[in-house]
Amino acid sequence: MIKDLKHTALIMIDFQRDFCEVGGYAYKFSGNINWVKSILPKAKKLLKFARTSKMPVIYTREGYKPDLSDCDKFRLARSKKAGAQIGSRGPMGRLLIRGEYGQDIIDLLKPIKDEPVLDKASYGAFTTTNLENILKRKNITHLIICGVTADVCVHTTLREATDLGFYCYYVKDAISTPDPKLRKACEKMVGAEGGIWGEVTSTLSIINKK
Repeated sequence: MIKDLKHTALIMIDFQRDFCEVGGYAYKFSGNINWVKSILPKAKKLLKFARTSKMPVIYTREGYKPDLSDCDKFRLARSKKAGAQIGSRGPMGRLLIRGEYGQDIIDLLKPIKDEPVLDKASYGAFTTTNLENILKRKNITHLIICGVTADVCVHTTLREATDLGFYCYYVKDAISTPDPKLRKACEKMVGAEGGIWGEVTSTLSIINKK
């Protein structure tokens, strides 16, 4: 149960066109976006709940400089091997490059005024941004986490947050990844050892504060 909404924030991880729409980065390596479609309405409900509750909402976007100077050679080689090289051309611009149409947040979940959008040249949301400082200034202790992808940017952020002392709610029906087995494994890992990475929950439970 969320006991104190005043000290809770909603983290919207990488709901970008490059991950959620046809022709983007995720589509290039997975061949479809069916895996993400079902979580978008759930994320919209969480967003509405957070805004109604006057809860801080913070967005992240994975993205790199046009000259790729902040994208290490190992990450670049890995993306090429996956068939979706960072910086290569796609129908929505260069994949995962800051300022390109595909790197921006999808229209369904667009941020509004005063909702920070943090660009990160990393999988985790803390490593290359000032997210920790933002949360501490707002006296946030609990995080509601949703987004893509479960096994990469979401879990990396979840683990960073836990090590930094934040308690995390992992909203399983608002988090996904192309491989359903990995999605289930990510959920299972959160609840291991008495909830080592926080608490697995659902959109309905968050909204009902149960």
